[in-house]
Amino acid sequence: MSIELHSMADLSTFALVAKHRGFRQAARASGQSASALSQAVRRLETQLGIRLLERTTRNVAPTEAGALLLSRLQPALMQVASALDVLNELRDSPRGTLRLNVPVSAARHFLQPMLDRFMGMYPDIVLDIVIDNNFVDLVASGCDAGIRYGERLEQDMIAVPIGPRTERFALAASPAYLARRGVPQHPRDLLQHACLRGKFLSGLVYPWEFERDGQALTVDPGGPLIVTPTVADLAVHAAVAGHGLVYLFEEWLEPYMASGQLQPVLQEWWLSFPGPSLYYAGRRHLPAPLRAFIDFIQQPAPAQSHPAL
Repeated sequence: MSIELHSMADLSTFALVAKHRGFRQAARASGQSASALSQAVRRLETQLGIRLLERTTRNVAPTEAGALLLSRLQPALMQVASALDVLNELRDSPRGTLRLNVPVSAARHFLQPMLDRFMGMYPDIVLDIVIDNNFVDLVASGCDAGIRYGERLEQDMIAVPIGPRTERFALAASPAYLARRGVPQHPRDLLQHACLRGKFLSGLVYPWEFERDGQALTVDPGGPLIVTPTVADLAVHAAVAGHGLVYLFEEWLEPYMASGQLQPVLQEWWLSFPGPSLYYAGRRHLPAPLRAFIDFIQQPAPAQSHPAL
């Protein structure tokens, strides 16, 4: 059977929809409309004379024929993408889109100045930043790389250090709250205090972990507020207003502690942990934008100049 030229684009669309298990999900990943993707798949099915996707109101899944086609198609599409990307090596500056999946903490704490420098060096690369605190399948999410803290990576993933090599959580409350409720002397005292908590997008409220002189301790306190990391500022503002204690990245709370709006608590118990890593799927040929970003983060950061006093 001969395949017309436009069918190559339809084949790519079919693979995208099958990978994301839905037209809307594939539309978000590709920037196209769901209706355009649906039309492309129907056009391909009509030309091939066989149904490739089973469609329900909740899910889209490959048929037996679709799964067979997909298994043969994906390696070929990856080779085509790699072949086209090789042309980037002939340009003075690489171009294309780099899609990064990063947690809120990275976006807030260290990524902004890093991206400022990267965009200045590579003006033809488009950065597509996805904020997500869950550990995701990069291939399924359509991202080139991700940034995470300490999670166990899959065997085919490569990790490269990025950002600060050591970070710490800080516990703090407003002076008014501590004057009213007293200053905790031990992490177990937090069980008797109002604590402003965080939770994963799954709904699981994560416990507070502390460590001192090699002794680790976990507490699960209660409190009047629970937020996801994407809106952790709500917890900080509630702490400043005197509603309870907050336990977040030290960099996040540092401006409020420096101004006196928040007061450090149990500093000797604050948990330190290794800094984040950039992780990506190991393969022989990396997209030029990703390769440029990896080379960039492995270079020493420029020294910051300080004004003369």
